Amino acid sequence: MGPLLIDPRGLSSDVLSAERYDLAGQHSAAIDSLVAGVRKQDLEAGTRLGKRLLIGDRAPLLPREATGLLTDACQGGGAEAAAVLAVCYATGVTGQPDLQTALASLVMAAERGWSSAREQICVLAGDAGLAAADPLSTAPGHWQRLAQHIDLNEWQRAPAGLDLNASPLLRSYAAFIPSHVCRWIIQRAQGRLTPALVYDAGSRQTTTHPTRTNTWAVFNLLDTDLVCVLVQWRMAACLRAPFRHLEAMTVLNYQVGEQISEHFDFVDPNIPNYAEQLRVRGQRIVTFLVYLNDDYEGGQTQFPRLGISHQGSTGEGFFFVNALADGSPDVRSLHAGRAPLSGQKWIISQFIKNQDAF
Repeated sequence: MGPLLIDPRGLSSDVLSAERYDLAGQHSAAIDSLVAGVRKQDLEAGTRLGKRLLIGDRAPLLPREATGLLTDACQGGGAEAAAVLAVCYATGVTGQPDLQTALASLVMAAERGWSSAREQICVLAGDAGLAAADPLSTAPGHWQRLAQHIDLNEWQRAPAGLDLNASPLLRSYAAFIPSHVCRWIIQRAQGRLTPALVYDAGSRQTTTHPTRTNTWAVFNLLDTDLVCVLVQWRMAACLRAPFRHLEAMTVLNYQVGEQISEHFDFVDPNIPNYAEQLRVRGQRIVTFLVYLNDDYEGGQTQFPRLGISHQGSTGEGFFFVNALADGSPDVRSLHAGRAPLSGQKWIISQFIKNQDAF
């Protein structure tokens, strides 16, 4: 096998060809180029192909094959592949979730110089991590020692909560996540915001709608990271729900005047093909919010049929139940996200289904 041709970025000819094919809209040819690179043991080609297959990005959705490619790239010394695998292990893409293996993979990525992995470890290590935050550190064992301050069991326990309403249940967790985790998630969402969409069950498409004027960032398996996934694990612990019933996490941003008016989060039984919608999409039985900041005026979460208007605080978790005991929609869960009068509002919105969301 001859030497790989590389460009100033260190990319092989196969990866460069894939980029050119993608720019021309020839995505099948791009995949073929990446496959050719994988056969030459090109770590970057394997990582890129694995990422595409993981979420079906201009490619078939093949998570098992994706994790195989990422594993090979990781074993070959790939840093990014190790970081992506950390999310795969933590979410159980192809099997049971394994948080210990996920953290070990993130440490491996950090030791290999992947900056995001290093930053995540600092955030998750809390005070110890922030005090020792040095993303350029190459000291032997530094990232492994820092990771020892991360208590994975704590992320799988529910903090103390307070019921704000009995039926439907509304519950608040004042100290759900620390402020530095909130800042990390806001930072991850900035620069990725797009107009928030509304699902139209009739056309089975998502589209913008005048009732919703805010922006959002959706965190799929490539956009998310171990920090965000552990926040989801804490949500699952609060609800005693299977982790795989959680949809992709979404971060919402509301500028002054932006809002989402009264709406339901459940699948509406009045829509056409309701039973089919439930079979395919499942019912959203709980909505879990996390308030990432509180330096704004207005912006309350309102429940007009319950007479409740909630003003969240930084790091607070808050959930409400959308369905009755028999699983049917609870119309009392009608709610709205009011517009900030000053400042801007950042919040996590997480839907939990009654079936596997993966």
